[in-house]
Amino acid sequence: MGKRKFSGLELILMAMFLLVSVVAVTLVVLLATGEPAVITEGETPKPPEVVPQCQNMPLAERVDCFPDSGASQRKCLERGCCWKPLDETNVPWCFFSENHGYNVTSDHQPSSTKVEAVLKRKTAPSLFGADIEELSFHAEMQTENRLRFKITDAHKPRFEVPHEHVKPPANPPTGPLQYELELVKQPFGIRVRRASSKKVLFDTTMGPLVFADQYLQLSAKLPSHNIYGLGEHVHQQFRHDTNWRTWPIFTRDAFPNGGTDNLYGHYPFFLCLEDDSGKSFGVFLMNSNAMEVTIQPAPAVTYRTIGGVLDFYILLGDTPEAVVQEFTELVGRPVIPPYWAFGFQLSRWDYGSLDEVKRTVERNRDIDLPYDTQYTDIDYMEDKKDFTYDLVKFKDLPQFADYMHEKGQKYILILDPAIAISPRQNGPYHSYDRGSATNSWVTEADGKTALVGEVWPGLTVFPDYTNASCIQWWVDEIERFYKEVKHDAIWIDMNEVASFIKGSSKGCPDNTLNYPPFTPNILDKQMYSKTLCMDAKQTWGNHYDVHSLYGYSMTLATDEAVKKVFGKSRSFILTRSSFPGVGKFSGHWLGDNAANWNDIKWAIPGMLEFNLFGVPYIGADICGFFDDSPEELCRRWMQVGAFYPFSRNHNAQGYRPQDPAYYGADSLLVRTSKHYLNIRYTLLPYLYTLFYKAHVSGDTVVRPMMHEFYSDSNTWTVDRQFLWGAHLLITPVLDPGVDRVRSYIPDAVWYNYETEERLTDRKKHIDMYLPSDKLGLHIRGGAILPTQRPNVTTTYSRLSPMGLIIALDDNKKASGELFWDDGDSRDTVSTGAYVHCQFSVEKGILTIRVLHNGYTDPNDLKFEDIAILGVSGPPTSVSVRQGNTSTTVPETSIHYDATKEVLHLRGLGLNMGMDYTVTWDEVNSDFERFDCHPEEDSNEAKCKARGCIWQVSHLTSVPWCYYPKDYGYTATTVSNSTSGWTFDIERNTGYPSPRSRSADIDKLRVEISYLSGHSLRFKIYDPATKRYEVPVPLQLPSTPEADEAKRLYEVRVEQQPFGIKVVRKSTGTVIWDSVLPGFTFSDLFIQVSTRLASEYIYGFGETEHPTYRHDLNWHTWGMFAKDQPPGYKMNCYGVHPFYMGLEKTADAHGVLLLNSNAMDVTFQPTPALTYRTLGGILDFYMVMGPTPELVVQEYTAMIGRPVLPAYWSLGFQLCRYGYANDSEIADLYRDMRAAGIPYDVQYADIDYMERQLDFVLDKEFQGLPNLVDRMRGEGMRFIFILDPAISGNETEPYPAFTRGVEDDVFIKWPAELSGDIVWGKVWPDFPNVIVDENLDWDSQVELYRSYAAFPDFLRNSTATWWQREISDFYRNTMKFDGLWIDMNEPASFVHGTVGEGCLGPEIYDFPPYMPPLDSKHLGLKHKTLCMNSQQFLSDGTPVKHYDVHNLYGWSHTKPTYDALLNVTGKRGIVVTRSTYPTSGRWAGHWLGDNTAAWDQLYKSIIGMMEFSLFGIPYTGADICGFFNTAEREMCLRWMQLGAFYPYSRNHNGKGSPRQDPVAWDAEFSVASRDVLNIRYTLLPYLYTLMFEAHADGSTVVRPLLHEFVNDRVTWDIHRQFLWGPALLITPALDQGVTEVSGYLPNAKWYDYHTATAVGKRAETVRMHTPLNHINLHVRGGYILPWQKPENNTLYSRKNPMGLIVGLDDDGSAQGSLFWDDGEGIDTYEKNQHLSMTFTANKNTLSSQISHDGLASADHLTLGEVKVWGAGRVAITQVIFRTQGAADVSLGFTHNQQTEELILHGTERSHPLHQPFTILWNTGV
Repeated sequence: MGKRKFSGLELILMAMFLLVSVVAVTLVVLLATGEPAVITEGETPKPPEVVPQCQNMPLAERVDCFPDSGASQRKCLERGCCWKPLDETNVPWCFFSENHGYNVTSDHQPSSTKVEAVLKRKTAPSLFGADIEELSFHAEMQTENRLRFKITDAHKPRFEVPHEHVKPPANPPTGPLQYELELVKQPFGIRVRRASSKKVLFDTTMGPLVFADQYLQLSAKLPSHNIYGLGEHVHQQFRHDTNWRTWPIFTRDAFPNGGTDNLYGHYPFFLCLEDDSGKSFGVFLMNSNAMEVTIQPAPAVTYRTIGGVLDFYILLGDTPEAVVQEFTELVGRPVIPPYWAFGFQLSRWDYGSLDEVKRTVERNRDIDLPYDTQYTDIDYMEDKKDFTYDLVKFKDLPQFADYMHEKGQKYILILDPAIAISPRQNGPYHSYDRGSATNSWVTEADGKTALVGEVWPGLTVFPDYTNASCIQWWVDEIERFYKEVKHDAIWIDMNEVASFIKGSSKGCPDNTLNYPPFTPNILDKQMYSKTLCMDAKQTWGNHYDVHSLYGYSMTLATDEAVKKVFGKSRSFILTRSSFPGVGKFSGHWLGDNAANWNDIKWAIPGMLEFNLFGVPYIGADICGFFDDSPEELCRRWMQVGAFYPFSRNHNAQGYRPQDPAYYGADSLLVRTSKHYLNIRYTLLPYLYTLFYKAHVSGDTVVRPMMHEFYSDSNTWTVDRQFLWGAHLLITPVLDPGVDRVRSYIPDAVWYNYETEERLTDRKKHIDMYLPSDKLGLHIRGGAILPTQRPNVTTTYSRLSPMGLIIALDDNKKASGELFWDDGDSRDTVSTGAYVHCQFSVEKGILTIRVLHNGYTDPNDLKFEDIAILGVSGPPTSVSVRQGNTSTTVPETSIHYDATKEVLHLRGLGLNMGMDYTVTWDEVNSDFERFDCHPEEDSNEAKCKARGCIWQVSHLTSVPWCYYPKDYGYTATTVSNSTSGWTFDIERNTGYPSPRSRSADIDKLRVEISYLSGHSLRFKIYDPATKRYEVPVPLQLPSTPEADEAKRLYEVRVEQQPFGIKVVRKSTGTVIWDSVLPGFTFSDLFIQVSTRLASEYIYGFGETEHPTYRHDLNWHTWGMFAKDQPPGYKMNCYGVHPFYMGLEKTADAHGVLLLNSNAMDVTFQPTPALTYRTLGGILDFYMVMGPTPELVVQEYTAMIGRPVLPAYWSLGFQLCRYGYANDSEIADLYRDMRAAGIPYDVQYADIDYMERQLDFVLDKEFQGLPNLVDRMRGEGMRFIFILDPAISGNETEPYPAFTRGVEDDVFIKWPAELSGDIVWGKVWPDFPNVIVDENLDWDSQVELYRSYAAFPDFLRNSTATWWQREISDFYRNTMKFDGLWIDMNEPASFVHGTVGEGCLGPEIYDFPPYMPPLDSKHLGLKHKTLCMNSQQFLSDGTPVKHYDVHNLYGWSHTKPTYDALLNVTGKRGIVVTRSTYPTSGRWAGHWLGDNTAAWDQLYKSIIGMMEFSLFGIPYTGADICGFFNTAEREMCLRWMQLGAFYPYSRNHNGKGSPRQDPVAWDAEFSVASRDVLNIRYTLLPYLYTLMFEAHADGSTVVRPLLHEFVNDRVTWDIHRQFLWGPALLITPALDQGVTEVSGYLPNAKWYDYHTATAVGKRAETVRMHTPLNHINLHVRGGYILPWQKPENNTLYSRKNPMGLIVGLDDDGSAQGSLFWDDGEGIDTYEKNQHLSMTFTANKNTLSSQISHDGLASADHLTLGEVKVWGAGRVAITQVIFRTQGAADVSLGFTHNQQTEELILHGTERSHPLHQPFTILWNTGV
């Protein structure tokens, strides 16, 4: 409250006078000098000592070198600055030259997150003297999103803000940094970039650093004009004007009148929205000295502060809201006021007497106004003295709180800091005396004499709240007064600190504190105006430094008092002066405004800014503080004020009352006030929850529109509307005499709160009709708002029933939450004494889930009424389920308004604190659309030409052209039998054929076969004309399952429109439902859609998916085999039209479409799936699980079990494309052995070949055969690459080609077209050419690549030819152990054929419909063969490449595998790039030519998990990336991850630096060795898993959901994976992390590295992950076999077999081992193996032999057994027992701390193939 005795008219006249005076002076200056606002001395300037170096810079980037007054050319040059006058008054004429600033003289990095530097001042004149020559710079990456940098004197300490909350984090960041810091050295500057986009956010190089004792300046260029914050001022707009505006910051008792004056608070914080991505950052300068901030159009900011240090925090967020969360995490999260503090409040300065206060209370009670709190201002005091009350006018004040409490209301009183030095009327003023006795006052410069000023009570002293004794005095005084006058909260005012005289009663000494060299542009331009002398002393320092902290320190002291006085009750504080962090303790009001239409407007930017500042409990004085408030203004202000978080009507002395009842009990103002206050009270549970979110997460409460709709630039400047949280939009009337308001409706569904009707407008400005009694109030679609029936106070409303308002969005979804506690107790969040409910609606199901239940409301609150807005039709029924009990809601409780589309459910009686689901049948019609025009160029005319419906949708990606419901086929005669169905269907010819170039087939045959109890097939084909069918053989049951009881499924057929439904009998879940419109079957386009059982769909490939679970929000994935490196939505090497679906019951099923044509699949949120394929037939196979693992087992039983790779192929492998010669390989081998890094396999890529010719060794690799022989002799293995393309241009004999021609193995044109070979170009070069690799790629292909022929591997003769060529190479050139086949999509470097002129009908290369494939505009022939090329099936049937293209890699694989086995006589391994279902029977797969990028790490996990589904468990990605240069940290993290790829190979591309483990440094080698040693240790377990995949079809790399399917958290995990059921791998996948979040499902888990139980389950755990560490956990209940690692598996396989026994909670565990010679062919099928199981129970471990057919040479002995979880009771004896032998003791070691028991099994040399039992005893 300010001192004020002028009328409004007087103020206006005074302002006009001042304005005229300013204009007159300005004109005089202009006329006299010709220069705006500068002084010319009238003499020739002297040459400056330093000649300014003035670069030609944009005007907008000039940094003012003369921020003080009196600029002239002479003075400017004397400062060494540049002088360039302009006719623009805002642009600086005097600006900094390059002479100024500092240079970095030294810098170093103490740690990875810290940078330090020493700065030396450049030689330049001083602006204000006392420049500091040497500075220290310290930058600290404090968190992933927070950077701090501080600049200070290198040699002397300076004042720094002693903040209560701001502290450096205890630990450095563990996640990837979202920013990059660049230190610029000459001259000094920094650039802060966003790591993801490299956008520069904060660039201080645009201006020099100035650092003097009392003048510090730093400028920074910003990326955007969207700047918000800085305060406290009246900003007439929320977004700053960047046209050279300067804002002073220094706390001041001033009127918020709309100028640039500094006001009550000190907030050097701003937020910058970078662009429409929402990416934002905040900048906080932790400095409390007087300062100013200039914003200029570069855009840029310049800080000028007159003390302290430059202590900056840069805070990054992906959204503006995230930046506020970061800021509040730094300075302190906001307090939750008591519930009653959200009620309406009344106050005024000078009621005159307590009787008048009561009359005000009573008249507002009488009108039933919702009203919780009454204030008294300083007039309740005796002579305005704190801790007193007027014994005459307020004699009954001690009883007033009870008077208020009787009606459920509260009482708040005011306290000012200033304490009178005069005595009371009837005696001493004890508060003053006690404060003096404890030396509690701010002193003069001598540090002893109390400084005397003048405030309301007259001459006063000022408490020094930074002094501990003063705080205790303050607490004591409040406690004493509370005992005298009860009250409920404390309002503190005048704490800027304010004084009515300048400085002190003695004036202020002439020194540099009171008169600094530079004074920022603060009000009055005098430091001590209306406050204390700057040289006054406080405990924290000179008042010069801590002035702006006065209100902050008073708040901290008051908080101590509140805790002492109110104890467990929360109470609250309201402060006028504030500093960042005050929101942790207090709310704030916007100060002494006036009753005018400007101030009602400007309150909104003020509230928005204080929400940025972390003070969400904010509001303005409703109806205005000064002046009489006209009825219209007060009415409109009461409307909007009902939605201020702090909602108080308050006015000043001498003006008419303005409480609502004063305007008349039946006045329009009272009616509208009551109406909106009742709405406020209804929504208080929502508002209270918003404050909980602010308290725990730092969310804003009053939220700028742009925080939610940042991608819409229209919202960036909205500040006449605001949101409550994300979901309630308030549009007030802020101008007189209007009933239409220009307002913006953001891009969302909105409902009128009062009428419940949906707005038709969105993303546009509208003129909203708001008559005199209305304001705009709209609920955003997607919101669930908790409500409570209102009453006249919160005391009574909290007794009333709860409710929900559900506003459905476009997707018919909504969500919300409720926080509820007793509303009054302190620290309920930290103590857990609250209820937290989560609400969600999806597909007509409201789920109420209690996330936390630590409070039981004594009023037995229930959710009675629920309103659901946006329900498109009346429900047929509504049910409520709680636990296993379901009840139907009676029709009398269901009310549906068809006009408004609103469903009301009444009288539900759902208990707060319990979980419920409420279900009604709701369908989103937009999601029922199935795309009739998936091509890009859809329009209404084309749509209707297809007989389809055209309707615009507001939902992104929803098709506007969609099929009518009866579009498709009709079943005619349907017949079924015990084994299936057979019937015909006919097309609805009432609709036109959609694609004229692809004739529809009007009559189709449907066959449904019950293959087994858990599998079925349905096939749709043309019965009249034979069409291409996939020649891939499946392993199907010989007879169908005719017994209906044994089938897990039921099949239903709908006749019109035709569709098939498959139902899981056990749950009733429909897992396939193609009774949908759009079924199309034409010659070259087939489409069918099905509903899905849930949103949880996995699979389809091969393409790079960003998540393991598919996003069903209208995504289409093309499938067509292609030489395409992994990339988003890029069709890659293989085709796998298989998916696994999880049902809501946690059952699983799988679906395969056996079709090899180009295709795509579209997911939509119905949920539904649409297949589109370009030929063949529809041949679906379904497996029923019901577990995810069973789905894979059943699928691989159908397509063939995976191959069992050779044991050595599980070792680590090295390759690169770009070895120059065999010496490089030899050197690598030598270095790897010297480093002791386990390593089994070496590769040669195509560089070993002469001119990339298959089967021809290059001259640079003539020593390779001998090297390979030597390596193989030392236990190594060798694999070389073979591409399918064979050169046809050789001048020397090339048997591979000539014999291929003789055997007619190459793909040709059909005879009717030419019969010639279809030539392509791949890697082979022409003979006798020198390749210029500097040419562009296309030129190289044209000039140097030879014509290449492609073998047709579908022919049997080709397999014979291929084996002969491989055999000759093995016999005559070099030995090998495995084969790597590449480029077999097939890939070609020309499109279709040489010359790119494909023969035959163009329709096959450019079909009527093109799936969304890479380079689709170039047709299907892009980077492969012409689609009219002819191939022949094994039975001689000719087929077009168009149909079998996707089978090329598949057809290549088996002949290669057969050749390998026949040539080497060993199992070996084949690795292929292109795959199709069943490829896993013969080969493994790597994930292709990836990139050295961080995102490829986690995406490789997704790829492996998908190939686990596809039946190809031997898979992995190129470790460290194939393309581009690998970065060290990334490569090391990838080595750790890749150590747990089944196929573990480091491979990179030509032209990139080496990235093998010995290419880096010793530390890298050691870390690689250590993690690979772990792999080799566990290879027996991995090999056993590979065997189980081969024998049973189980997965190896296993998603967590396969083991923990009942834990829905696991359904979305793809950054962790399992090896089988027992080993959990949680890698570091992001740059810079030293800690990762990993989920530990509900089981006992042991840390592999420490053997200790982690003690966590079913929760996400932060795991310490230093750079040399990967997190591994062994699951309790499992036994893992292991061996001591060696350099390669030849030696490790000879070591004893140890066991890791991880006991579960019951002390049990089980495991198994498969062992053979590691490379024999069909050892499992021939029974040439050892299979055994292990069982542990309590204190006994035993082995059982399932089969022993192992050769004696391969037998092993038992090794060391590690029992984890053996307990802490000392084990005293271990017994080893075998059949037929006496028990013997076994040595052991027991660590009672870790509970690991190590059994020294090696000492017994016990043959592993003989059963054994080990027992251990504790002696207890």
